[in-house]
Amino acid sequence: MNPPQEPATHTPPLRRFKDPDYVEVAPTLAALRQRIDSLDEQIIGLLAQRALCVRDATRFKRDAFQVAAPARQAEVFARVRALAAQHEAAFPGLPDIIESTYRTLVAGYIAGEGNFFHDTELITA
Repeated sequence: MNPPQEPATHTPPLRRFKDPDYVEVAPTLAALRQRIDSLDEQIIGLLAQRALCVRDATRFKRDAFQVAAPARQAEVFARVRALAAQHEAAFPGLPDIIESTYRTLVAGYIAGEGNFFHDTELITA
């Protein structure tokens, strides 16, 4: 028995979708991977910008509860889920994937913001 292999990246597709309206994104797996890598670069850049906003938000918080901001978290999860639902026809289950991703993302940002909170001081004037 042959061991499992990664798919060839420069060959034509081996399968097609049954949906006659399906629109292909790229002619080869290599081209798809290039596009995914490019999207990842853009996503990381946007997440870094989001991180800077999260860091700056620390200046407006009084305590750890405000850093965690559970009501804001719920708002974010509902909003991104609704945004993902607009694309669910092309990728069923996307709202669940996005919400799960954002729950992990937000938890990491909150942990980081908690660290930044300790590097701030109250403004007394």
